[in-house]
This record gives sequence, C-alpha cells and structure tokens, in this order.
Amino acid sequence: MKYLGLDLGTRTLGVSISDMTKTIATAYGTIHFEEDDYDEAISKLSTIMEKEPIEKIVLGFPKNMNGSIGPRALVTLDFKKQLEDTFNVSVELQDERLSTKEASGYMIKADISRKKRKKKIDSLAANIILQTYLDKRKE
Repeated sequence: MKYLGLDLGTRTLGVSISDMTKTIATAYGTIHFEEDDYDEAISKLSTIMEKEPIEKIVLGFPKNMNGSIGPRALVTLDFKKQLEDTFNVSVELQDERLSTKEASGYMIKADISRKKRKKKIDSLAANIILQTYLDKRKE
C-alpha cells in the first residue's frame, strides 16, 4: 500500500505518491479543474485511486504564517471531508506553509525555465508535503 500526497489549489491539485515502503515520495502529476470545482477534482482523482493501492492521503494544510486558520484552510478542511467520504480512506493534514515557495526555489536552482516551472510546481509542492510527512513518521 502507498500514500498519496495532495497540494490543493483553486484550479489545480498537485499529486505525489510514495513507494511501497512509505519512505520516498515521487511527483505524480497535476490535476486541472474549473476554479473551485472540487467535485471535478475528486472525480479526476478517482482514476488514480482506482489504479494505485492507496492506504492514506496526506493533504497539504495551508495555515497562515502565524499558525491561524484562514479561508483557504477552511476550504481544505471541507475537501478533506469530501476525500474521506468519497474514498473511505484516512486523510492526514500536513502543514504546507512555504511548500510552493520551496518547490519554486528548487526549480530555479535547477535552472528550469519559468514555463516548465509553472507546469511542475503543483506536483513538486505535493511531493514536498508528502516527503515531509514521511520523514516526520521516521523520527
């Protein structure tokens, strides 16, 4: 069984997946959907859930820098419930503050063009979210 990492945006859902040992996260791709149409995101995610043996979902939780819960975090909590109800799988929240910025920094250092960065940023952010969760489990 594997873990799935998700980075929820207003029009994209970054996806990453762990290996069977739940040690290494790998970017899986990005799901695109109409703005704030989370039902469409769930529908497209179901294809992955049918294909992969997923035991747990790790969902990025966008807290404010001061640790408070803002409007995006509330949307994420609703999405978490929708994931649990749809897929009957445990969904863990992982603090994702600065994960997108970190992903962007990695790609800039690797000299990846702005156009290519835009295509890969969401799945790389999901990868950082999932890898952070996996590393935290080992402590």
